[in-house]
Amino acid sequence: MVRQKEYIRKPEWLKTKINTNESYLGLKKLMREKGLNTVCEEARCPNIHECWSERKTATFMILGDVCTRACRFCAVKTGLPNELDWGEPERVADSVEIMGLKHVVVTAVARDDLNDGGAAVFAETVRAIRRKVPGCTIEILPSDMKGDYESLSNLMASGPDIFNHNIETVRRLTPRVRAKATYDRSLELLKRVKEISPLTPTKSSIMVGLGETKEEIIQAMDDLRAHDVDIMTIGQYLQPTKKHLMVERYYHPDEFEELKQIALSKGFSHCESGPLVRSSYHADEQVSQASAQRRIKYMQGVEEQEKRQVF
Repeated sequence: MVRQKEYIRKPEWLKTKINTNESYLGLKKLMREKGLNTVCEEARCPNIHECWSERKTATFMILGDVCTRACRFCAVKTGLPNELDWGEPERVADSVEIMGLKHVVVTAVARDDLNDGGAAVFAETVRAIRRKVPGCTIEILPSDMKGDYESLSNLMASGPDIFNHNIETVRRLTPRVRAKATYDRSLELLKRVKEISPLTPTKSSIMVGLGETKEEIIQAMDDLRAHDVDIMTIGQYLQPTKKHLMVERYYHPDEFEELKQIALSKGFSHCESGPLVRSSYHADEQVSQASAQRRIKYMQGVEEQEKRQVF
């Protein structure tokens, strides 16, 4: 339990193995050839070598590489975005096909300059992947779209397999950590997804090490479950540059395991929790289990409703 007043060295459990083998280099070359961005690179994910070299998975970041928000934890560039690239969905789909992916994660920069927050391009990307690689499951990770639920409905009509939206941190720290986003709007977005598409598993993530308490983390779990979120991921916050928020504490792997067990006891169908866990970490392993459990819960709810109607 380390309290940080000055910059401190990362503990041993946060050191990662660099493996720039042919798979990693080939995937990086493909991304450049297709003019695509990945959050793996832009957000400086510590798992990039494992995912690109061993698992051959990647999280595509659409709508450009410039975000309209300036969250104090995120390394993605901030500024005025470029015009929409309507050829991007097909290029993403081509890459998914070339890579032979069975599960793909699609995220995006926040585009508050667009009326729909980029939902139309998101939806077309999902459809393009469906056309090109019908057997591939698709997880989407959009922004809150400024609470525009009509745009959310249009996005959900494209039929993603998992909807992921991160609350990022506990309620108290949200104003300091996130820009132009609110804790309750993110929860409402996750709730609306279930109203639109009851069988679609939802997922959210928090970072720890920003000054939150254990009680606040548990409250965030309760808040997510109260909005019927199925999957939770918990990871260590790592300061990307000196201008970003400092790490206030490094959590030990044993603490992450404890948080995982608490989350599972709350009713989450799956929880990834560890120092290097990020929102899309091992996402390919989560989709089948979450979908099956969501379908069971949904059918149980239908049966209960039918019983009430009979009596």
